[in-house]
Amino acid sequence: MTVLTEDPLISAMAIREELPLHESARRLRAFYPECPRVYGVAVMGDVSRRRWWPLAEALTDGRLAQMYADAAAEIDNPTAAAQQLAASLAHAVIGRVVALVVSEGRAWDAGLENLWVHVDSDGAIDWLGVVDPTVRVLPDDPDTGRAGAVELPSEPALATWIAHRCHRTLEPLFAELCRVSGAAVSVPAMWRIVGTAVVVAATQVPLLAGVSENAGMRRGQCVLDALVGFGLPVRGRAPMKVALAS
Repeated sequence: MTVLTEDPLISAMAIREELPLHESARRLRAFYPECPRVYGVAVMGDVSRRRWWPLAEALTDGRLAQMYADAAAEIDNPTAAAQQLAASLAHAVIGRVVALVVSEGRAWDAGLENLWVHVDSDGAIDWLGVVDPTVRVLPDDPDTGRAGAVELPSEPALATWIAHRCHRTLEPLFAELCRVSGAAVSVPAMWRIVGTAVVVAATQVPLLAGVSENAGMRRGQCVLDALVGFGLPVRGRAPMKVALAS
């Protein structure tokens, strides 16, 4: 029997205004009650910023190089370390938001300037935060017209928007990871890891959320199609199975 314990970081959040993203975040956390940060997202205005940092800093202050160096030292395999870090970035940036896309037809802004990450005591990413909590929703969403929700016209429009934002976020991160790892893993291989992350979310999340598997796969396919439309090699065999953050 699994004994569930309350996550102290989540229980310490101070939510000043309930927004649609707060409600979605609770449902995302419920997918894995024993590890509620796996798919969860936080609003940065609600949390203490200890062990949080803007994801953009990965490009400017050597954080990504240090994360790679730490992983390579622990694993003693440069390729595996680069794959692991690429998978962590893919899950943080696109895997989590696709979980919301496939389960609720919603998405937060995954732009680089909007994302913060929380790291555990080993420096690994274990949670995601957003500065702007506005979600994009579909016309039939119950929160259409409510503060904190902006309507998009269709599932393809939602998928294209989130694919574009994730592309612009991951592109410089993958280029930097390739550089600091000495090209231990190629950028195209990292994009195949992204494809795997989308497929994992599209297949697993509907089962966890109790929603239509067909709708989940359709929405996930829309995101993959949009990424391919941007010229990204997300289809094909990935070099590793994407591991979820915990």
